[in-house]
Amino acid sequence: MPRLFTAIEVPDEVGSALGAYRGGLSGARWIDVENYHVTLRFLGDIDEETAQEAAYLLGKVRKAPFDVVIDTLDAFGGERPRALYARIAPSPALIELQAEQERLIRRAGLAAERRKFTPHVTLARLRDSSSRAVAEYLGLRGGPARLSFRAERFVLFSSRDSVGGGPYVVEAAYPLR
Repeated sequence: MPRLFTAIEVPDEVGSALGAYRGGLSGARWIDVENYHVTLRFLGDIDEETAQEAAYLLGKVRKAPFDVVIDTLDAFGGERPRALYARIAPSPALIELQAEQERLIRRAGLAAERRKFTPHVTLARLRDSSSRAVAEYLGLRGGPARLSFRAERFVLFSSRDSVGGGPYVVEAAYPLR
């Protein structure tokens, strides 16, 4: 079974604007713009029966569309940076959507997510990038000019076992209404 996760897709125009930040950082492996997304819940490599149950339960989500705001660039990892990302401003609607998915996925039999939900779009995976180089990159690039888009749906993505960054396949789409 492929690796599964739920996400909000980043529209092409927002992806293009974020894509302008590609380059200029040694050790960065840039994510393809068409693979930008906001991960809501990672399910992992699960069996077909659990995947079907999760997909069914996700169909029970009833949330209204909402605005997603990208407010800054940052990096995960501190002294050993491992990813460069565009931070999503937390909003009640986004937090509630993620929390509902967490409850439903646990009902499907998967373990609770141990990591705190930090909404973001990964722009690059970092290997051997110093914290100083990342700080200089962020200082020179600044951040996005408060990009935003309307989330009208979330999707269940699959990905092949790889080092990350896609390609991703939409297995199911769930409208927000």
